[in-house]
Amino acid sequence: MKIKISNGTILTPFRAIKNGTVVVENGQIVGVHEGFVDVSDAEEIDAQGQYISPGFIDIHVHGGGGADFMDGTEEAFLTVAELHARFGTTALVPTTLTAEKEDLLHTLDVYEKAHRRNTNGAAFLGIHLEGPYFALSQRGAQDPRYIRNPDPAEYEEILHYSSSIVRWSAAPELEGAIPFGQRLRQKGILAAIAHTDAYYDDVLAAYENGYSLVTHLYSAMSGVTRKNAFRYAGVIESSYLLDLDVEIIGDGIHLPAPLLQFVYKFKGPDRTALITDAMRGAGMPEGESVLGSLKNGLPVIIEDGVAKLPDRTSFAGSVATFDRLVRNMITMANVPLLDAVRMASTTPARIMGVSDRKGSLAKGKDADVVIFDENINVGMTMVGGKVIYKK
Repeated sequence: MKIKISNGTILTPFRAIKNGTVVVENGQIVGVHEGFVDVSDAEEIDAQGQYISPGFIDIHVHGGGGADFMDGTEEAFLTVAELHARFGTTALVPTTLTAEKEDLLHTLDVYEKAHRRNTNGAAFLGIHLEGPYFALSQRGAQDPRYIRNPDPAEYEEILHYSSSIVRWSAAPELEGAIPFGQRLRQKGILAAIAHTDAYYDDVLAAYENGYSLVTHLYSAMSGVTRKNAFRYAGVIESSYLLDLDVEIIGDGIHLPAPLLQFVYKFKGPDRTALITDAMRGAGMPEGESVLGSLKNGLPVIIEDGVAKLPDRTSFAGSVATFDRLVRNMITMANVPLLDAVRMASTTPARIMGVSDRKGSLAKGKDADVVIFDENINVGMTMVGGKVIYKK
């Protein structure tokens, strides 16, 4: 089956091709052309002068559409994938919350079943375990009942249980966290720094032993700290000093405009991935909700475009969709469109090790395509050559 997408501006990592044409065959891109090209026997999609972009890749997302991956059902996984596809996400990494081992194993089981059924939503790239190895002082909205130090007996059991884990976030200053990072790298799993009170020396040790990404920069992590009158650099400063990748929640609330600008200026689009970190409230009305599983999750309230703990002392995850992230980077942080799209596609693809098949519009890559207007309103989402959403 051939598809021709034309009459739009194609966004590549390095340039915009006006009046370009993308040709798709059997789920892959077989040509990216300047100008109109004739393709026999092809279904034609008219971009109507809008942007033709690589699909957005969300490497940290918990839920949406009223469902959460911790609900433990295949339907919840599929609901989240379909909700986010409506807003331009063509691939995502389902993310857990801190939980008992049994709940994590169950989530891995359900993921593998849902993965086989997921034909109408954003593609799954593997599971991200966020926790439970965190600093209690930086738990944010993570449930303190389940926070603990890395236990080799536990994490080896989980690693042997499933081959679907592609990323695991932990606090590097905890006892056992360095050998844990080494083990993840041995397994080819991305080790990320998260929910942490680490100092620079802790982060440096983590960087030298397998950790390569900082989870939701600025959220639930240490900055400059004083101890016995002396100042110490925290995770935030370490993220800028070391060649670590960072991800940011670009909802405009977790990070206000000056911090979005700061990250862009000093880390740049090639080291910064946009994430939604969305919980079940994404795409839903404001009001009461639950973070994590409906069975034993935390009650939260959605207001002002973000999820909060009921006492409003902390954010409890975002309710952003990916179109909002890209729009915010352009309108709030003054980031050029091509760079904003790179932070939404090319960079997360590289971080997750899938840039050979995803993250840009190029010959031989998966036909993951989004069409949107100048205000980043999504009109069409295509995953693997299949149109799964059309406005």
